[in-house]
Amino acid sequence: MQSPQGSFLFDLDGTLVDSVYQHVLAWDEALKAEGIELSIWRIHRKIGMSGGLFTHMLLRETELEISPERIERLQKRHAEAYRSRADAIRPLPGARQLLAYLTEAGVPWAIATSGRMETAAPVLEMLGVDLKRVVVVTRDQVKYAKPDPDLFLTAAARLGVETLTATVVGDSVWDMLASRRARCLGIGLLSGGYGQEELERAGAYRVYEDPADMLKRIDEVAGRA
Repeated sequence: MQSPQGSFLFDLDGTLVDSVYQHVLAWDEALKAEGIELSIWRIHRKIGMSGGLFTHMLLRETELEISPERIERLQKRHAEAYRSRADAIRPLPGARQLLAYLTEAGVPWAIATSGRMETAAPVLEMLGVDLKRVVVVTRDQVKYAKPDPDLFLTAAARLGVETLTATVVGDSVWDMLASRRARCLGIGLLSGGYGQEELERAGAYRVYEDPADMLKRIDEVAGRA
């Protein structure tokens, strides 16, 4: 009996592109514009979850009123502040090479991000991802984002692969939690700022520094084409 082919479902920010801290500063700017003071480290710990859940948690921590209008303003301010920093975003070391290797080897892969297409599209273009050929799932396309599994379940379905044979690659505990809920294996990358122990406790069975480190050790995790 032939074994099912493995596949990879990639997060975007902090996993393939060096953009986590642009998101942190953009949220900081958006919060300050609303008169909300919150430590940078608290913002960073929530990067990777959906924007809606992110704002709910932040406002709950500050014990301020949570209204739909305020959440919408925060999300719009964040998107504007993030776009103003887009020129500083770069692919992480080895990201393009890793994706090219998987493509050449015939290993299916997709991208599933908690970001909305308005912020993800320019980054995907900079990464060289052809939206006509690559499966990309954004927050706009699912009911719930990370740590819920919807993004990865949708990406696997669109790839035509079983989640039990798929591996999620992400940089945050939210990616790892979502991967466990989707019944996927999880690989953690340190390039988003989370520590190795945090990622392992959340479910990562391998942890690498960045895409370049993962590519160097691809024999540890890649299924046969």
